[in-house]
Amino acid sequence: MKSKIFMYLFFFAVLFILFQYMNEKSIFESQESKIDSLTEKVKTANDSINVLQDNIGNLNYFTLQGNDNAMTYLENLGLDAAEVEKVVTEMIYERNLEKGGNTLIPVEGMYGEMRVNKVKFLNHRWILADFSDGKFWGEMIIEYFYNDKMELELTPISSVLYPN
Repeated sequence: MKSKIFMYLFFFAVLFILFQYMNEKSIFESQESKIDSLTEKVKTANDSINVLQDNIGNLNYFTLQGNDNAMTYLENLGLDAAEVEKVVTEMIYERNLEKGGNTLIPVEGMYGEMRVNKVKFLNHRWILADFSDGKFWGEMIIEYFYNDKMELELTPISSVLYPN
């Protein structure tokens, strides 16, 4: 009788061990497939990040902060590029407050005064500016320059007014 009990316990233990092995094997395979899919997603995300960083680098090429030669030019004058951007931008926006509209804009507003909405620094000399009177809009290129007395000079170079 004792031997039969030990035999049943032995078979039960073997079945239990076999069940545990199969269960753990399926859990392990499931986790492996999840790890593989997550690894692939991370790889895809890293590739996307690299493409976006390349695009950002290309977009920043024509900016004051992204142009080493332009920043070196300003540093040789004893100026900080970020501070120059701030000062020039404020000077352009302050001209929006003048009676008759911004004097830098070579076009008269038909539905109000023309005002500069946005500016983008291309380098240490030129700015691309967007302007509008509320209905008509356009863009222009402004040259900015520090003269020998370190006074800031703004000169509109060219502009375009888009048809409505």
